[in-house]
Amino acid sequence: MVNRIIALTALLVAPALFAAAPKEVDLWPDLAPGDKGDLGAEADTTKPNEGLVAGRRVIRLGNVSKPSITIFKAAPEKDTGAAVLIFPGGAYNILAWDLEGTEVANWLNKNGVNAIVVKYRVPKRAGQESYVAPLQDAQRAVGLVRANAKDWGLDPERIGILGFSAGGHLSATLAAHVNERTYPRVDAADEVSCAPNFMLLIYPAYLSLKDEGDKINPSVAVTPKHPKTFMVIAQNDPVRPENALAYYLELTKNKVPAELHIYATGGHGYGLRESKELVTTWPDRALDWMRANHWLEKR
Repeated sequence: MVNRIIALTALLVAPALFAAAPKEVDLWPDLAPGDKGDLGAEADTTKPNEGLVAGRRVIRLGNVSKPSITIFKAAPEKDTGAAVLIFPGGAYNILAWDLEGTEVANWLNKNGVNAIVVKYRVPKRAGQESYVAPLQDAQRAVGLVRANAKDWGLDPERIGILGFSAGGHLSATLAAHVNERTYPRVDAADEVSCAPNFMLLIYPAYLSLKDEGDKINPSVAVTPKHPKTFMVIAQNDPVRPENALAYYLELTKNKVPAELHIYATGGHGYGLRESKELVTTWPDRALDWMRANHWLEKR
């Protein structure tokens, strides 16, 4: 009898464990647009003791030629139906895979938000602007998630994006390019809107042009149809707070609801690893903002 109860329990628990396991989905059925498949093998490029953050190493993923999304589902009892696609940073050279990807996904899951980490192409492709291939991957990722929202248990009207550093620029670039795909149609997922419903930019880079009086970078041009936006940056960030300020002012000019937090110190590239710097409390501010906009409520 006891053995039968154990067996029945295993049958009931196994599907739940399987559902909770992250699921990786390729973005493209074949080679990504314009790629030739001649890039070196994808690998963690971090050297021993290189660039520790909060005393821990960072996975710096390089040579990404097979873009994908990895889906982290929130626990059923917490699941709000909302989803956020995460774009790690890395100057369009590498992806800070754990620091600005999987660790962020786990944090979102704990707060009832489904998370999708986007593995977009790096480094930049020869003869292209650094964001061209990543933008194709970003558009495809949001469209794919929205097209499959019902099957994946997601709310297609509550799909946000969250980007760090270069991933912040990529997120803002995506928000500026939602009316037309930048690649030839692949399937029905490319006919679904790739417009995010909300956006979080954490120490975003490349939003303004320093040598042109911090004019907005044309790649992230703002319109009144932009999504509500949350931003965080430190005053001593080497990518410069003017970068975020210029974008915030452009959002305000276009009457797009936006929230910007500037901390005195903290530098760049901290992800959500806690330190003595107050800027690392930004996840609490982000949750407040998401809660105020009802994205943390079940519908």
